[in-house]
Amino acid sequence: MNAIDVNSLSKSFGEVKALESVSFSVRRGELFGLIGPDGAGKTTLFRLLATLLDPDKGTATVDGLDIVKDYLAIRSRIGYMPGRFSLYSDLTVEENLRFFAALFGVRVEDSYDLIAPIYRQIEPFSTRPAGKLSGGMKQKLALSCALIHHPSVLFLDEPTTGIDAVSRGELWDMLRKLKEKEITILVSTPYMDEASLCDRIALCNEGHILGIDTPRGIVEKFNSKLYAVRADNMFALLEAARQVEGVLECYPFGQTHHLIADTKFNKHRFIEQLDALSNLTIKPIEPTIEDVFINLMKR
Repeated sequence: MNAIDVNSLSKSFGEVKALESVSFSVRRGELFGLIGPDGAGKTTLFRLLATLLDPDKGTATVDGLDIVKDYLAIRSRIGYMPGRFSLYSDLTVEENLRFFAALFGVRVEDSYDLIAPIYRQIEPFSTRPAGKLSGGMKQKLALSCALIHHPSVLFLDEPTTGIDAVSRGELWDMLRKLKEKEITILVSTPYMDEASLCDRIALCNEGHILGIDTPRGIVEKFNSKLYAVRADNMFALLEAARQVEGVLECYPFGQTHHLIADTKFNKHRFIEQLDALSNLTIKPIEPTIEDVFINLMKR
């Protein structure tokens, strides 16, 4: 039995369709990522699975329990960390932890073995109000509170948004250690580079899932030629490249533009047509998950 099963789940807010017929499953003990920009429907999906909202259509189960019929039982089995910091800012670090332990009828001491690798990093600040912690420290405290009752499934909605690169790396290290304890983790992120840290990922956009596979499997599905192009005048290059025969798409990507080509594309003809651009370079490259995502969105 899967830890999470989602079948044709839909949710609208007025005329806005936040989710439309979304289906996927998460295996027990899996670290599964929802990858997509703001507005993709990730937070709505988390709130449905955490039983904070009811779906308009479709069904879903968490730990074998129906999200509508068994919502109380689900809440005792999951840990949920929303994207926005939601702990009590005027309570200290320790007071927040003990408060959430009391809500679930457990003692901090009984669960310390699970949260210790995370909590030890903020324990020196146990008497500090939570609202005065740094962004990374707030996330570690929120994660500790979400784990205090030993949940079997953990929902993390964009846990690394707004924190520094070091804290991002530390948080993902923690998630890998939690996975070793056979906790199923569903995590969302707008950062494409974090996709490779998951066992499997779902690419999401505008309430739809565009594809599901392992990070490597997603990249291997990119079946077009990809080039990195560069010139002194990058804006002129972008406009001109899109007019060349065989160019399916050209878009900014870091310090270069990425160019997707079909079978009609000829590299030498491309250089000849754009020879007015100074210091023009073009070279074949391997696609990234972000390239796959952009390609799927264009389709």
